[in-house]
Amino acid sequence: MAMQLWDIEIWSLLITLTILFLGMMVANSLRRIIGPLRRSLIPSPVLGGFIVLAFDFFVKTVFKVDMFDNITVEALTYHGLGLGFVAIALRDKDPADDVRKERNTIMNYGIVVVATYLLQGFLGGAATIALNKTIGNVFPASGLLLPMGYGQGPGQAYNWGNIFQNKWGFENGVSFGLTVAAMGFVSASIGGIWYLRKMRKKGLIKISEYDEFEETHIKVANKNEIPMSDSIDKLTVQVSLVFIAYIMAYLMMLGIDKIVESGIMGDFGFNTVRPLIWGFNFLFATFAASILKGILTFLTKKKVIKRVYTNDFFQTRISGLMFDLMVVASISAISLSAFLVPSFVIALSVLVVIGTVSTYIYLNIVCKSVLSEYRHEAFLGLYGMLCGTNSTGIILLREIDSSFKTPVASYLVYQVMYASIFGFPMMILMGFAPQSYKNTVITVILLVVLFAIMNVLLFRKEIFGKNKKKK
Repeated sequence: MAMQLWDIEIWSLLITLTILFLGMMVANSLRRIIGPLRRSLIPSPVLGGFIVLAFDFFVKTVFKVDMFDNITVEALTYHGLGLGFVAIALRDKDPADDVRKERNTIMNYGIVVVATYLLQGFLGGAATIALNKTIGNVFPASGLLLPMGYGQGPGQAYNWGNIFQNKWGFENGVSFGLTVAAMGFVSASIGGIWYLRKMRKKGLIKISEYDEFEETHIKVANKNEIPMSDSIDKLTVQVSLVFIAYIMAYLMMLGIDKIVESGIMGDFGFNTVRPLIWGFNFLFATFAASILKGILTFLTKKKVIKRVYTNDFFQTRISGLMFDLMVVASISAISLSAFLVPSFVIALSVLVVIGTVSTYIYLNIVCKSVLSEYRHEAFLGLYGMLCGTNSTGIILLREIDSSFKTPVASYLVYQVMYASIFGFPMMILMGFAPQSYKNTVITVILLVVLFAIMNVLLFRKEIFGKNKKKK
């Protein structure tokens, strides 16, 4: 029977999106009205996610119906991450930007990011291995979701929680990963405010005064771009490019998956490579966007294309939309029924405490010694990013550098390439660890070794510089 216009299937996606957007709008209004809430620095999408989650629980309890389909919000979380990274990759990077020339400093930021992932990973993994042996009913590798939730954010927390749950039998794995990510945002706000107040009392920092309604230096268009409105709207072109690049990424992942499916890689392909392919969709998305951008640049140089098709302003707005949607959807997708399982709550609580405290202490040490030139700006930006997302780091950074007069915001952007290179071994281990208890133990040991290597690289001047002086 054909679907009718009044059937819920026709409207379900729109209803879900409306609920998520409404949650963000309500949260944003509450932040404007309630001073303490605004000063908490919790982003509107995060607060909106908790509002939607609470309202969904109320509807389920009172009316015994689901407010939306969980598969839809999980899909929005997964694809929001990939689409957001495509939009970022399609933006123009100013070749005259002096910050990009500071390769050594940018590399240090990348090493710090990876070292923090490794710290969160081996502490989280060791904690859940210990809990598995003491209280039981704790998935040994679940602690490895700490760097995915805190360090990488809700998109990766969902991806790997889903893989752990559906492939390796981690009950409530999706909700566990998403809750870790949600608590990461809260930790970023609490730790960030604590640091700001502590340093302010010592007279080491000054809180910036800024008008959050005012954005300066906004460049809407560059020279020789396509017109704002022609036979096709400029925004339509930008969105089209994002989706074309994302489907290119899908075809790449599908191609590799077909090779895995052929059996040529054996169990390694099915157990390790396949989860990596689909778990790190954002890396393929970034690569595909770079290829598309390269093709457009080549065609422009050859005069095949007369105008510039990509627009930084719109791509920034698209990435912001996708990441906001990803965050609010990820929190809304949490299953509160999982909190009825004692081992779930205990493991989650332990990881949140470990993640918050270890990240705070480690970054404080590193920023004081290695990143001392902009110590406080570096701490706030990195702590916010490594507990929440890039936007959380920027929110904290703006508290003392509202106009981005320091280059820290740029360092946080450009460090991604180095972090991807240094973090690759950890990506492989994410597919290896959940396969068995033994694999989890081996992974934790390897993460400790990698953490030590990263710190030797990070403190190379202090270590090797002293040796040279002694000679």
